[in-house]
Amino acid sequence: MSKIVAIETFLVPPRWLFVRIETSDGAVGWGEASLEGHAEAVVGAFETVRDRLIGCDPNRIEDAWQLLYRLGFYRGGPVFMSAISGVDQALWDLRGQTLGVPVADLLGGRVRDRIRVYAWIGGDRPSDVAAAALVRRDQGFDAVKMNGTEDIDWLSGPAAVDAAVERLGLVRDTGMDVGVDFHGRVHKPMARRLVAALEPLSPLFIEEVLLSEQPEAIAQVAAQTSVPLALGERLFSRWDFKPFFEAASIDIAQPDLSHAGGISEGRRIAAMAEAYDVAIAPHCPLGPLALAACLQLAAATPNFVIQEMSLGIHYNQPDADLLTYITNPEVLTVTAGSVAVLDGPGLGVTIDEAHVRDAARAPHRWRNPVWRGRDGSLREW
Repeated sequence: MSKIVAIETFLVPPRWLFVRIETSDGAVGWGEASLEGHAEAVVGAFETVRDRLIGCDPNRIEDAWQLLYRLGFYRGGPVFMSAISGVDQALWDLRGQTLGVPVADLLGGRVRDRIRVYAWIGGDRPSDVAAAALVRRDQGFDAVKMNGTEDIDWLSGPAAVDAAVERLGLVRDTGMDVGVDFHGRVHKPMARRLVAALEPLSPLFIEEVLLSEQPEAIAQVAAQTSVPLALGERLFSRWDFKPFFEAASIDIAQPDLSHAGGISEGRRIAAMAEAYDVAIAPHCPLGPLALAACLQLAAATPNFVIQEMSLGIHYNQPDADLLTYITNPEVLTVTAGSVAVLDGPGLGVTIDEAHVRDAARAPHRWRNPVWRGRDGSLREW
């Protein structure tokens, strides 16, 4: 019987954490456990992962998930769940590689042939959103996402609202569909005003209208707007999503498959969402393995609507972008706003292991910027 013999992690630029699992028969699977700004903490969590899984059967993916989640006593949270996510993706990749089929086939098979995608264009710093949208259109996208505001105070005057409306209008004038991300930086005194001002411009969705620890306030905003509300990048399990489904306060669930338990938990969250008539649009400003996991889930998920794609996002670097660490970049080609379902075995992307090992010799230490207002107080990033 095949057993897990090695679990390695690689901190690679720009801010990603790759996971490599090898079995006793020489098979290899890859996953991504990136946790932006806290990758070193996830690396530490892999000490427990190795103690639990070395010597286990790699085909028992659900058993491995439950073992890591339930036997640690402390459950959930971004660090533990990101570690589980990377392991889960790698085990699904392994299984698909072994059987010679894409992960989507193991999830019941595809329900679509192409997957709509969108790219990020800015909206705060940088702020040249119209030009950025045109670049994305030339790259094949027909939808983008932008930040709704610059860093903003708990209470700001009408100029901040007017500026947000102007920026969205500039992008809508390019003919692109536009998702607007409040990024959790807007607080309740401003959220309803901003949503009401942006609603006439018909954004595709508004993301993280408030931080997810404010479920009652999110429900208030949801009751006052027809704009679809999206949320989920800072939720890490089906139990975290449950109250938002029950309150009917979100229209689009955005689990990040590198934070929310990988493909296994993403599949469960999607099924729960479908029962509440909520769509799925996985969050993914990350690397190629995270994106491939999302695309495999999207291929087999009826209530999937659109996928975030980090090609050329400002966090990346010219020599460390979405396609840098894979040898088959053509599978992520964007045409008419979508990519083809990945039909290669496992996750469907092929990692350049030599490049990854070389890049990991200088581990990244990525941190998000610190923003302060005119009075010196911290602003949400």
